[in-house]
Amino acid sequence: MDTKTTTEKKTGESADGAEGVERAETAKTAAIGPVEDTTPDLLDKGDKGDEDGDGAAAEGGDGFDGDDELDEELSSGTATASTGIGGAAAAVVSAALGVVALTGTWTGKVVSERETLVGQIKTSGTGTPAQQISEIYGDAWHSTALVNGVFAFVALFVAVLVLILPGRPAWVRSVAVAGAVLGGLGLLLSAGTYFDLFMSLPTAGS
Repeated sequence: MDTKTTTEKKTGESADGAEGVERAETAKTAAIGPVEDTTPDLLDKGDKGDEDGDGAAAEGGDGFDGDDELDEELSSGTATASTGIGGAAAAVVSAALGVVALTGTWTGKVVSERETLVGQIKTSGTGTPAQQISEIYGDAWHSTALVNGVFAFVALFVAVLVLILPGRPAWVRSVAVAGAVLGGLGLLLSAGTYFDLFMSLPTAGS
């Protein structure tokens, strides 16, 4: 009888203890709140971080194009060098043509001799002194002036073209100015000679 009572007493105490533990856990859970599973959120954040990293890498790859920039710089430098060389050559040519227009050319000499020969053929035996002067000498002088005037005009045109284009060095512009002056002077002298402004043709009586 005492044993049975003791066993029941222990069983009741065990039940009471289990109920107390369960109540304590329930109270603790209520105080803390439900525990959320954050594993999916962490996985999502990790995937998002990887995507952001890949996007930044892709943008970085698109933004940096060193080879293209280097090629553009080299092309620009080559174009600038070619333009500078062309402008310098044109300035020198204009100055040379201006000198040629003032001193005369082999082409002008040949044209003058041809006109002289043609004049002699036209006036041989039948031409008057005035005709001989005009055909043999006048046409030859005018032809020489015309050829020199063409060279002077080309010199002036090239020099002005060099001067109006921007980005020329000072020495190139100086040479171009010299070519323009020589070309303009040669053109003026050629026009005066062609139209007999400086000297008229001699007459048969003088």
